[in-house]
Amino acid sequence: MGEKSPYLLQHAFNPVDWYPWGEEAFAKARREDKPIFLSIGYSTCYWCHVMEREVFESDAIAALMNKLVVCVKVDREERPDVDRVYMTALQAMTGSGGWPMSMFLTPDLKPFFAATYIPPEAKYGRAGFPDILNRIHEVWTSRRKDAVETGAQIEMYLRQLTAPSNKLTDAGADVLDRGFEAFLSGYDPQYAGFNPAPKFPRPVAFNFLLRYHHRTGSGKALDMVLETLKAMARGGMYDHVGGGFHRYATDREWHVPHFEKMLYDQAQLVLSYLEAYQITRTSFFAEVARDVLRFVEKEMTSSSGGFYSAQDAESALTHEEPGKKKEGAFYTWTKAELERLLTSDESKVVAEYYDIQPAGNVRSDPHGEFGGQNIPHITTSPESIAARMDITVDAVHTLLSSARRKLSDARSKRPLPHLDDKILVSWNGLMISALARASQVLGDESYRLQAEKAGRFILETMDDPAREVLVRRFRDGESKFEAHLEDYAFFIQGLLDLYEASLDIRWLEQALQLQKRQNSIFYDNDNGGFYDISGSDPSILVRTKEAYDGAEPSGNSIALLNLLRLAHMTGNEVFTEMANRSLKFFGERMHKVPEALAQFLVALDFSLAKPRQIVVAGGRDAPDTRILLEELHSRFLPVRVILLVDDPARKMLEPLIPFLKSVTMVGGKATVYVCEDFACKLPTNDPRVFATLLKEQ
Repeated sequence: MGEKSPYLLQHAFNPVDWYPWGEEAFAKARREDKPIFLSIGYSTCYWCHVMEREVFESDAIAALMNKLVVCVKVDREERPDVDRVYMTALQAMTGSGGWPMSMFLTPDLKPFFAATYIPPEAKYGRAGFPDILNRIHEVWTSRRKDAVETGAQIEMYLRQLTAPSNKLTDAGADVLDRGFEAFLSGYDPQYAGFNPAPKFPRPVAFNFLLRYHHRTGSGKALDMVLETLKAMARGGMYDHVGGGFHRYATDREWHVPHFEKMLYDQAQLVLSYLEAYQITRTSFFAEVARDVLRFVEKEMTSSSGGFYSAQDAESALTHEEPGKKKEGAFYTWTKAELERLLTSDESKVVAEYYDIQPAGNVRSDPHGEFGGQNIPHITTSPESIAARMDITVDAVHTLLSSARRKLSDARSKRPLPHLDDKILVSWNGLMISALARASQVLGDESYRLQAEKAGRFILETMDDPAREVLVRRFRDGESKFEAHLEDYAFFIQGLLDLYEASLDIRWLEQALQLQKRQNSIFYDNDNGGFYDISGSDPSILVRTKEAYDGAEPSGNSIALLNLLRLAHMTGNEVFTEMANRSLKFFGERMHKVPEALAQFLVALDFSLAKPRQIVVAGGRDAPDTRILLEELHSRFLPVRVILLVDDPARKMLEPLIPFLKSVTMVGGKATVYVCEDFACKLPTNDPRVFATLLKEQ
């Protein structure tokens, strides 16, 4: 194939004659007058692996595929533009979605048949792949008009779905109330989280609810987040040996996870736990954030500073049989294994703390995957164990720590899960934000240094200033694919957070440059909002504006918040107007389904408030500056921006904000100005006075 995608390379030795998405495949389909079979997935997708083993590695099925269709393989993480169009079509045609995505297209790329996983023969109530292939061939050769008409209808549906609405709708505080009520109605009061199983971590929901608590004082909004964060971190969805969160829980109790680990989950959840810590000052939340960051540094960070994308859910049972893989094999334990590896006291403490059972502790196991296995999850407290074993709580913690080290060492000798080591600008932007904020909240400069290294890597390797474009993906020395809105938006957010953590003006300058570039490429000047793609690729049927804040926030919701933050940092009223017009563009959807647009509600909350500008005059690394900032970072203040006025910053900022010429140190000490719309209270360099100003709403 000549491709770098880990997902495409997994399929490089299939007997299927795969093509990457591109004109070579499309021309072959036109020339040979064949439909296109489009298969979309990603390298850590469990059912993608199953379909590969069962279908694409079959010589007989592959021969039929090569004969009847042109086969195209797409990595959805490299090409979310392709994935977004056909996922929308899949949902329209079948009522649901997922990966692997299996689509049959006309040679002009219009979908006429859609499915997800297709078995090798009829089972699970699904037709077998050869049967479907033969049926597609029969339709294409005998009743092509039906396929063409279906494709045209789906294309029309996609165009109607993405057509701009002339109805711009204001969204006010009542939409925030409705969003809160929607989450409240879906909350699980027994086990926490939202909706029944499977339960996904959806950090955008936490983002909104914590801000709703800050706006209204709602204790219920706060409790829903705190209880869910506790349940997730105590459950099997958290890796209690190696750190980091698995993708989601398959059961209501958060015990049995889908074992995949995604960078975007780690990044966003670090922020959720940091904000919970700021609000409660409960060390549990800070420790979870630190533990996740240790995992990311150890397992998902390249030597160049960029962050890898994902770890697989399945791995080989033994080194001798690498092809025999099983979900969770790397992460589960028998009680006998633990007893062999640990001392008697360690084994007793671990068994009680993590609910380790001789016959296994997995009660929800519909496919019989985990017989005799244990998925560690916390079911008691160190205090309870100490009382029952008649030892100190410190002794319990010591035994748990030593056991964890031993289990980690033992686990490292098992066959490792596949690592998807491509570096995506969008997900790296999220991770840069997490590290930057961690350096502020936890007071650890090492996190800022990691964020800065990643920021430099992206700008040096994946930014092309000559062509004025970001490149989406880096892997194995190659930067490729035009970046999309989410890449710009998430990375700009990371740069803004990095500026506020480091107060180095170059990060704000870079964010401003990229924001202007993003505006010129993606902004809809007629209707408001940003398109997800540039529109330069003719193979993409429609130019969408994604509004759903799902496992990741939408590019638009983060872009709007970036505009609002930059407007208050630079005084740029054009940014404010763009953001407000865009909020109106999405306003009707916020009214109808506020819970689906949780991160938009965060941007709306910011726009409805009066953000405070915290302007500091002083040396960037001076101790008195840091003392003032520690006072700021100890508080959850989501509607604010930070600016440092020192000599390097004045050159950039004073032409934008003339008021800053009057911002100076008082008495030769670092001085802070607390402002709204750059109308400021009296400056102070007393941390106690600053704390009083911050408490004022």
